[in-house]
Amino acid sequence: MATDDFEAVAAKAGGTVASFEVEKLSLGERLQRFLHNYPTAAPIFVLLLAILAFYLIVGEKFLAPFNLSLVLQQVTIIGIIGVAQTLVVLTAGIDLSVGAVMVLCSVVMGRTAIEMGLPSGMAIMLGFVVGALCGAINGFLITRLRLPPFITTLGTWSIFFAINLWYSQSETIRSQDIAEQASLLQFMGISFEIWGARFTLGTITLILLFIGMWYALNHTPWGRHVYATGDDPQAAQLAGIDTNKVLLSVYIVAGVICALAAWTLIGRVGSVSPQAGQTANLDSITAVVIGGTSLFGGRGAIFGTLIGALVVGIFQNGLALAGVDVLWQQFAIGLLIILAVATDQWIRRV
Repeated sequence: MATDDFEAVAAKAGGTVASFEVEKLSLGERLQRFLHNYPTAAPIFVLLLAILAFYLIVGEKFLAPFNLSLVLQQVTIIGIIGVAQTLVVLTAGIDLSVGAVMVLCSVVMGRTAIEMGLPSGMAIMLGFVVGALCGAINGFLITRLRLPPFITTLGTWSIFFAINLWYSQSETIRSQDIAEQASLLQFMGISFEIWGARFTLGTITLILLFIGMWYALNHTPWGRHVYATGDDPQAAQLAGIDTNKVLLSVYIVAGVICALAAWTLIGRVGSVSPQAGQTANLDSITAVVIGGTSLFGGRGAIFGTLIGALVVGIFQNGLALAGVDVLWQQFAIGLLIILAVATDQWIRRV
């Protein structure tokens, strides 16, 4: 076609420019997308609403510095275990053995220090080794034998709990014996007061752990690989990520964090009991779910778990101060879990 023909056709063409219709979102859809981009927004709102509600119901004693610091102390163990659970959930898994691992590590620390006479520092390190070993067992079964995380950790929960009862002989090590022979085991229970609020070294450890894990998940290649593995493992493999190695490392780190929770548990209660932490598994999952981390993996923030644990602590403390029976406290927590999961399902439709 000649150049003149092209110019003739162009002259007859319309002068309109292509336009694209702007998608109009309803208020609910905008809220849905906002919560998808900021998963901790919902638990923060619930936490602030709960604090306001219990302040109006209970009065000024609820906001007293001592009471609020007491809530923080009460959620310290669950918060630490929740960090381990969050790592696993981010990879689209779940760990039902975290409570059993924590108690087993505490029993190992206590018995090796008291019964065997090992130095306290060595006993603590041995507990961390046991925690890492338990995590490695979970990771090996999941990555090498391709077993589902739920069934795998349900089985290892029974195994670790049985080993715990066998090794401890179902005996509790008294607080007095630990204080006399291995006081370092109670180190995390040392407390100090600031402006009427009482804190423990375990609480400080909790905050430092969250800060450190936030940095690891958001500013290191390992953290990005954890999110990628949980979001889409096939795509992660195509991108060159060794997903099995990532999963194994996640379960080992979770086991080490459980050992840290064991040391903190000894400091909080003073003694070592093989029957402690019976509800730690479900409590950690509760904190993770309420904190906005998706059970389907790949979405969530580590500080959401801390907020989720605080929400549970605030509800339990506020309802107790209001004179509500423990039965209805559990009812309220169960309702929160259902609402959190329903919200997660709604957000995922984005």
